[in-house]
Amino acid sequence: MSAKDSSLDGAASAHDDRLVRVGALRSLLAHPSLGALGGVVIVWATFALLAGDRGFVSLAGTATYLQVAAELGILAVAVALLMIGGEFDLSVGSMIGFTGIAMSILCVELGVSLPLAMLIALLLALALGFGNGYIVVKTGLPSFIVTLGTLFMIRGLTIGTTRLVTGRTQVGGLREVPGYETARMIFAGRIEFGGAGFSASILWWIAVVALGAYLLARTHYGNWILGTGGSAQAARQVGVPVRRVKIGLFMLTAASAWLVAMLQAVNYGGADVLRGEQREFFAIIAVVIGGTLLTGGYGSIIGAALGALIFGMVRQGIVFTGVDADWFQVFLGLMLLIAVLVNSYVRRRAAESRR
Repeated sequence: MSAKDSSLDGAASAHDDRLVRVGALRSLLAHPSLGALGGVVIVWATFALLAGDRGFVSLAGTATYLQVAAELGILAVAVALLMIGGEFDLSVGSMIGFTGIAMSILCVELGVSLPLAMLIALLLALALGFGNGYIVVKTGLPSFIVTLGTLFMIRGLTIGTTRLVTGRTQVGGLREVPGYETARMIFAGRIEFGGAGFSASILWWIAVVALGAYLLARTHYGNWILGTGGSAQAARQVGVPVRRVKIGLFMLTAASAWLVAMLQAVNYGGADVLRGEQREFFAIIAVVIGGTLLTGGYGSIIGAALGALIFGMVRQGIVFTGVDADWFQVFLGLMLLIAVLVNSYVRRRAAESRR
């Protein structure tokens, strides 16, 4: 081989290396969860500095904010998939209260076995999710408006029915129901580690995140979700069953609300009609912090999980620092604005790197 050929080969190799580095950088900048990952580091470091000596960085402190993050994180996975598919569901919070109350009334007041009551509550949730999706795809109305209406309908139905049956807005006594101990181990058990008790809800959260991430990244259905959110018309033209995808996603958010309701009801030994209030907004905030666009077609399940983790750390971090909890929503709103700005900046830089 001549010296000229060797120099050409060396130049080509160096050029290929540069392409690999640029490609990796472009991929990193374009990843929707990048901003959320940075947010996790900043929030943790901030509270570790301000409240590290008050227990925030301890295993017990970690267990508290992970439990808060887990319940919201389960909801955020389904909400993220729905938002990537181009829709919103504002009724998921009221579904938490509804399914928890439905299961508790069936068990405590009507004597239905606990597993059967849970199954009936799940079927009711899926029916409501189907109804939301069907109305949206059949009428073409914005899902924001449709589910805002069903939010009030479901919450009103929950409050009215509970008062009619029990005369109260809470249903207790779940701990005395046969089969509760088994349910407690599954939904409200504790894993002892280093002297701290980690809730079983954290394991549920990890499992749901893994399934959601796999669904979005590794399956045809995940491609359909991305295509539906990106351009429903274009997706239809290539054979994507857009209506079925959207209805399925609404049913998925309803199922996630049911799971959160079961975790809460079993953990507290009963249900409350207002449990889940504002969770729909917290879930959307976590998803947006995680890098999912409000316009659909772009987002990350891992990012949504990181957004929920930020929520949990801020909520409990404020408690550890001794700051009045009334300031929590100020921090939450500020994080949402910062996340939107960061996501916009990251996407703009990613787009510039492609040129």
